[in-house]
Amino acid sequence: MNNGTTRIVGTIVTYGFVGLMAFLSIFPFVWMLLGATNSSIDIIKGRMMPGSALATNIATFFTQVNAPLVFWNSAKIAILATVLTLAVSSLAGYGFEMFRSRHRDRIYSALLLTMMIPFAALMIPLFIMMGKAGLINTHLAVVLPTIGSAFVVFYFRQTTKAFPSELRDAAKVDGLKEWQIFLFIYVPVMRSTYAAAFIIVFMTAWNNYLWPLIVLQSNEQKTITLVISSLASAYYPDYGVVMVGTILATLPTLAVFFFMQRQFVQGMLGSVK
Repeated sequence: MNNGTTRIVGTIVTYGFVGLMAFLSIFPFVWMLLGATNSSIDIIKGRMMPGSALATNIATFFTQVNAPLVFWNSAKIAILATVLTLAVSSLAGYGFEMFRSRHRDRIYSALLLTMMIPFAALMIPLFIMMGKAGLINTHLAVVLPTIGSAFVVFYFRQTTKAFPSELRDAAKVDGLKEWQIFLFIYVPVMRSTYAAAFIIVFMTAWNNYLWPLIVLQSNEQKTITLVISSLASAYYPDYGVVMVGTILATLPTLAVFFFMQRQFVQGMLGSVK
């Protein structure tokens, strides 16, 4: 086999593998779109063709679900959690990288070790804390445990390593205080990092399921993920309605990602401008 043939075979194998992975990634979403147009019985039978039940499924979903309320609950939790997490974690990442002390690395290592603790081990202590604070069945109980994210702190510290130290030194010479350097120099320069972190944190907060399931006990406080789960776990679940709800719940995260995808790529690559 000559070099030309080997190159052609390698190209075919590469594109075949990439195509297979793309198909496996896209198939669940395509199946969800097709399922939204079919009745529950057709979905159970495995029908993979567009149906005529889309309008019925949409009408049933909005009849069974107070969509504006649950979407507002999800949006409020996701936006509040994202803003607070970015504020706290970026400050922590900036501080860990810019300020040196004898115990800095030990504290940082201890923070990273918390990522090894499964959330199942934290649920009961967190629930007790929220109960004593009187926050059970409130959206604040969902938001507070997510603010101190060790992963986001780690991400900001790693990207802060690419922050030009000359800018900070020049700002100090000009008389700026540390909070002014952070707010007016660091934040604008690291905007792509903030954009990437925003997408990650927003999607995590929007799709959060287990902790809201524990602390949100009334229907008025529930998020879209909890509502879809209740629809799917009904005695006679209508899978067409579930598919419609899942599509609607996916749209906000898709919109955020596609709107900020350029900044997301730059942020993941550590781009600093």
